Amino acid sequence: MKGLKLAIKLFVSVALLWLVLRQIDIHRLLTLLQKSNPVWLGIAFILYNLSKILASFRLNYYFKDLGLRISQWQALRLYYVGMFYNLFLPGGVGGDGYKIYLLQKYHNPGYKPLLAATLLDRLSGLTALLFLAGVLFLFSSYAKLSPWLVWCDLFCLILLYPIFLPLHKKLFGNFTTYLWQTTLLGLGVQILQLLSAYALILALPVTVPIIDFLTLFLISSVVAVLPLTIGGVGAREFTFLYGLKLLRLDPSAGIAFSFLFFILSALSSAIGIFFIHNPYNRFHKEI
Repeated sequence: MKGLKLAIKLFVSVALLWLVLRQIDIHRLLTLLQKSNPVWLGIAFILYNLSKILASFRLNYYFKDLGLRISQWQALRLYYVGMFYNLFLPGGVGGDGYKIYLLQKYHNPGYKPLLAATLLDRLSGLTALLFLAGVLFLFSSYAKLSPWLVWCDLFCLILLYPIFLPLHKKLFGNFTTYLWQTTLLGLGVQILQLLSAYALILALPVTVPIIDFLTLFLISSVVAVLPLTIGGVGAREFTFLYGLKLLRLDPSAGIAFSFLFFILSALSSAIGIFFIHNPYNRFHKEI
């Protein structure tokens, strides 16, 4: 079954990329990638990894609610190893499964509480992502397409956190000690990723509508969360292609941006390989 799911995800990713590349100027795409500013690329890399460091703090707060006392350094290492598994070994145990297995092995808090902590970590990030996407949408060119979209966006923005916070308390009652810390950290993580995306835009040798690009980036990040592709490959490019076409803009810069973001996330995830060797003994000694 896992092999079939991986095959389906691979097929969808390849199909979406094929569809995207058929509709853009490949030569222009390669030119944009080759002429990208390395300084801004480096800044984007740093900001992206700062967001992951912040995310590891958020996840560790959820672990504390389960009575797990692991160092922040260990939580960060676990987070990077999880990133590595999720991106490079999507058909295996997966990053979340790895963390759950390891924590259960040495602390035995129960698989269900650990699964709940992992799920809540994802939901917190998704809520922040939707909130920021809704805010940027109001200032983007997409808001001019239809007044109904603006009213719908405002309605969702107003209700998003008033719905999320009570649901958090009701469905995840064991994780309320650090509710405000994790909520603010969730926003902080997405803001840092937004700044990383802004740096990537500045790295491109082309002038683009910044707000529209950042809005599309957040929307594509929501789409990439869906378990339809491998690491969001194909889904993000597909979103940029049709999102920019909707505004009658050249999608080549958007595809170049999404390729650069994938490379950035892949390089960041590869850091996890330094913590994979003999992880159980190391984990055991540090806690």
